Amino acid sequence: MATEAVFGMSLGLVAIISIFVVLPWMILHYISKNRSSRNLTEDDERMLEDLWRSARTMERRIETLERLLEPDTAPARPRPTQSTRGDIN
Repeated sequence: MATEAVFGMSLGLVAIISIFVVLPWMILHYISKNRSSRNLTEDDERMLEDLWRSARTMERRIETLERLLEPDTAPARPRPTQSTRGDIN
């Protein structure tokens, strides 16, 4: 009978430790892992910067082509402003 009481107490102690120590630690551990994986790597940042530069260069080229191809007699179209283009900066 005494061994059953000791086994029951040790099982209860393991359950309490699991609920109040192990479970919160696991939750906090995976929350911090998730937050750290959201950041961009250096390669991702470099690639994003290259894409941004390419997009700006292409935009300038398109604007130049539009200016060259528009007839001088056509009524002037309003140019999109910075806020309507969707640029971030």
